[in-house]
Amino acid sequence: MSISTDATNLDAAFLALADPTRRAILARLAHGEETVMQLAEPFAMTQPAISRHLKVLENAGLIVRRIQGAKRPCRLSSAGIETVDRWLAMLRDALAQDYDRLDGVLADVVENGEELK
Repeated sequence: MSISTDATNLDAAFLALADPTRRAILARLAHGEETVMQLAEPFAMTQPAISRHLKVLENAGLIVRRIQGAKRPCRLSSAGIETVDRWLAMLRDALAQDYDRLDGVLADVVENGEELK
């Protein structure tokens, strides 16, 4: 996957994640596959409105849908979730490096007997 494609996927994923209903749908799908009607149950909105949310999540690569007779079960997409997770891992690694550098500075201060202000 190219950097441009990764950036496009991340843009779509974070746009999809910006909506609390879509985050709630993903949280429900974290427990397993559900149909559109099952996903619509806890929300005070129509099935077509839920379907529009699902389309955004699907276009962002965060879920996949399949056809099973008249039902359209949805599940999380490991590829989409992993793309977001790789990007977040890069940020976690950068923060860890910052903390390691800070630990080094603090160790030098203590070793040299300097006072912290």
